[in-house]
Amino acid sequence: MRRIWLSGILLVLVLGAGFLFFTERPLAVTVVQPERDVALRIYGLGTVEARILSRVGFEVGAALISLTADAGDSVIRGQELAILHSAEQEARVARAHAAVAANMANLSKADAAVVRARAVLAERETANRRQQGLVQRDVASAQRAEEAQRDEDVARADLAVAEADLAVIRAQGLDTAAALRQEEALLAHHRLVAPYDALVVARHAEPGTVVKAGDPIFTLIDPATIWIQAYVDEERAGQLALGQSGAIRLRSQPSAEFHGSIARIGVESDRVNEERRVWLTCFDCPADMFLGEQAEVRILTGTRATALMVPEVAIAGFDGYRGTVWAVRDGRLARVELTFGARDDRGRVEVTGGLPKGAAIVAQLPKGAAEGRRARLKDVP
Repeated sequence: MRRIWLSGILLVLVLGAGFLFFTERPLAVTVVQPERDVALRIYGLGTVEARILSRVGFEVGAALISLTADAGDSVIRGQELAILHSAEQEARVARAHAAVAANMANLSKADAAVVRARAVLAERETANRRQQGLVQRDVASAQRAEEAQRDEDVARADLAVAEADLAVIRAQGLDTAAALRQEEALLAHHRLVAPYDALVVARHAEPGTVVKAGDPIFTLIDPATIWIQAYVDEERAGQLALGQSGAIRLRSQPSAEFHGSIARIGVESDRVNEERRVWLTCFDCPADMFLGEQAEVRILTGTRATALMVPEVAIAGFDGYRGTVWAVRDGRLARVELTFGARDDRGRVEVTGGLPKGAAIVAQLPKGAAEGRRARLKDVP
């Protein structure tokens, strides 16, 4: 009986020793070490886009006769891209030319009428002066003098009418010239030309199609304005600034890294996805870029000579500025509240304050961790 009792005590002691060994033995924990020359980068996902993109079409409607460009073609400013059926408009232009010619003929006739009226007036003025002199010498009757004065007044009125007719015809000439320019402008609208040196992205119609005014015929881009549009988490976007450099990776060339800088930061964030848009120009991207291709960017927002970078997953209750981490202090585990600053593209946050002297932050909490338990440090591999 005594032997059974002693065996039970021994078993309890062994179990207790085992429990103490597994619960009180120092845990080996991985801690965060200070780093030198830390690059702070922000990750963004986006696509290849063009700043200048135009969907060009005609300002009038008609049937397409021909198209001289296709997707993938490079065109220069002023190059003809497509032509509309224009016989009706050509007839209007011819009619406007005829109206201008008729006006010029009427103008010549009116000019001649004015010259004739001036000559008649000069003749009447001379005759009137002669008759008035004869009346004063009692050589001619007063009736003849009155008739001469009347003839001069009528001639002066005829000249005024002729000059007015000439002014009207000149005004009509301005109107017919303007009408001709209008018809010629409408005729020119039957030719579609490239508005700038461009690359044809898409062709939306074929010969024979009847198009309406404003229907897109081609999509053009300016190849010199291709850039990367990326979306950055709003929580990290506060570190962005114009001119910051960025590394760019295209989905079609995952092994290559290209370089650019921020050219524009969107003034409006996405209200649903809580992201901010940024645009990066690329310095050394391939000559052939494809719109809509997925691209990853890592924007350099700053560097630190030395920094303590903590994985975000190791921070509890993190609000973007404060949070609690596990730390080894005086050889035991403890929770410590810290303040944080900049983030990087590896999911880490910079510690800016709150870490007690001599304490080390636990990067990954092992099983069995509890506040006050003894811990043994090991560096991050």
